Amino acid sequence: MDPFLVKAIQLILSLSLLIVLHELGHFVPAKLFKTRVEKFFLFFDVKFALFKKKIGDTVYGIGWLPLGGYVKISGMIDESMDKEQMALPPKEWEFRSKPAWQRLIIMLGGVTVNLVLGFLIYMMIMYVWGTAYVGPDDMPEGFAVVDSFEEYGFEDGDRILEVNGKDFENSLDINKHLFMRDVENITVLHQDGTEETISVPDEIGAKMFEQGIMQPFVPIMAPVLDSVQPGLAAEKAGLKKGDKLISLNDIEIGYYHELAPVSMENKGKEVSLVYERDGKIESTSITPNEEGRLGFVKNYDFDIQRKSYGFLQSINKGFDYGYWTLRDYVYQFKYVFTKKGASQLGGFGAIGGLFPDTWNWAGFWHTTALLSIILAFMNILPIPALDGGHVMFLLYEMVTGRKPNDKFMEVAQMVGFFLLIALVLYANGNDIYRWLFE
Repeated sequence: MDPFLVKAIQLILSLSLLIVLHELGHFVPAKLFKTRVEKFFLFFDVKFALFKKKIGDTVYGIGWLPLGGYVKISGMIDESMDKEQMALPPKEWEFRSKPAWQRLIIMLGGVTVNLVLGFLIYMMIMYVWGTAYVGPDDMPEGFAVVDSFEEYGFEDGDRILEVNGKDFENSLDINKHLFMRDVENITVLHQDGTEETISVPDEIGAKMFEQGIMQPFVPIMAPVLDSVQPGLAAEKAGLKKGDKLISLNDIEIGYYHELAPVSMENKGKEVSLVYERDGKIESTSITPNEEGRLGFVKNYDFDIQRKSYGFLQSINKGFDYGYWTLRDYVYQFKYVFTKKGASQLGGFGAIGGLFPDTWNWAGFWHTTALLSIILAFMNILPIPALDGGHVMFLLYEMVTGRKPNDKFMEVAQMVGFFLLIALVLYANGNDIYRWLFE
């Protein structure tokens, strides 16, 4: 099956699951507090719905616009902007007639479900698949190090032993830790057999982001392809799994990490590529895109270990993994407010790219858990039209004893809605731009 189609199916399946459960998080407490729910929809039913059926007081359905979902709760100022209903006297089954603490629980329900779901999925992953890791002994060639990190004392061939004085289980996590965690020092084993503890500058993550160095440590591997990315230069040039790269633009490629500098120097230029296939030396022309990417997928030629967990262990490990996933996402969210970070925002195309291009249940659930946690965090932001906006106004009411008036809520809801639409258009516009020009 085409990789694009595989990713698209996984994206739709994952988002459908997350949206339905999120809205169920609002629906269940609303029903418990005897609040009428008029609609429960997966996707938006602008003008018409693909399917709908009324059961009791609620119309259940599937819309045609896959930008989310919603529950319409009686007596609530939301994206439906039902001014006629709000102009009538409050009814006992309406949201506005319920005590503030009940309304708060209803509004927090969706975020709570997504957060709990993300943690539960990680626990399930730990129990079923365990974790994969690469220790220092599993990659004897060590890492290739970017020039700016050599200034700190790191060398090509270094193997990671400890971070902040503690054993570092998965060497491949070192770049993530440097970018998003508090790393003060790293103990490495140099190729000459000596160990050294090297201090890392403060705010190293911010420096990596500013300099565009997100992978300062790259595993040293033979330049053999595992596969090629659809639609990029490697596929167009006819490269295949198992091809061994020999030279690019007449510069010898002895290890995979030596490819990137040559590719970056020749962005948008057609260059010669020499490679070995089935014992024969062949050559072709290839053009790196404007980011210097060729579309090669590297073949990891070192040992990848797996660690299994019992039922109780998987609960603890899954919770720990979920906590750090949430913390890391919150930490890096600050970069969205920079010029460079805003340019890297992505929409549905970027989200779809997170899924594996072949059907893989472990990869699907990993990405779904990540999206569930991201959805929880984004929804709790204090922006009108999001759950966090409603929570903000409810907390104001509970503290001051005064409700914001309906007119103010309508204006705030409208402003928030247009802000979200603008953000969605911008993020998906970035996807389209990258697809057309990169």
